[in-house]
Amino acid sequence: MNGDVVLEASAIVKRFKKRPILDSAEMVLCGGEVVGLVGENGAGKTSLLRICAGLLGPDSGSVYRRGRVGYCPQRPALFELLTASEHVVLFGRALGLDRASALRQGSAILAEFGFREDGTLAKALSGGSRQKLNLSLALLGNPDILLLDEPYQGFDHGTYVDFWDHVDRWRERGIGVAVVTHMLTELWRVDRVVELRVQHPLSEAV
Repeated sequence: MNGDVVLEASAIVKRFKKRPILDSAEMVLCGGEVVGLVGENGAGKTSLLRICAGLLGPDSGSVYRRGRVGYCPQRPALFELLTASEHVVLFGRALGLDRASALRQGSAILAEFGFREDGTLAKALSGGSRQKLNLSLALLGNPDILLLDEPYQGFDHGTYVDFWDHVDRWRERGIGVAVVTHMLTELWRVDRVVELRVQHPLSEAV
């Protein structure tokens, strides 16, 4: 960990239809640090990660980011009729990469996860291959911050172990990594744990 704060979420409050999801949630992430985000279903882990990524606005609170954010949602955000290479070009263009640079970067990242591009459309990929592509897209453009929402869904055991090896390498490169996980036996692999708790529903009398 290099000690420099790359992301800080402070006093985050979020409600959906008056139901409290997050109440004064906090998360600090430094470069070269891996933070595990844990909690029961409904505790707001995905909401907090989306707020940190700038994809969802909080009702109150603030988020500080320094550098580029790579976000990997739990459910792959893929276009069913595009190939992996076409995804790489499309997402790369959004990051300001030209076609050649996007393909070069994307091919290298996909290869690291053992993904073999053969022109298969996203809709025909296996669950594990879809998630490898999903995660690879988050790594395009050399992000300073990685926000990963259970990114190993659909991985077999070997690929799951490899994922944590990649996390170690990202840490060594100075990337700040926040990962939502239910695998409590793997928490020894992270530097810190942030636990969110389910908020009690607002009283009907209020």
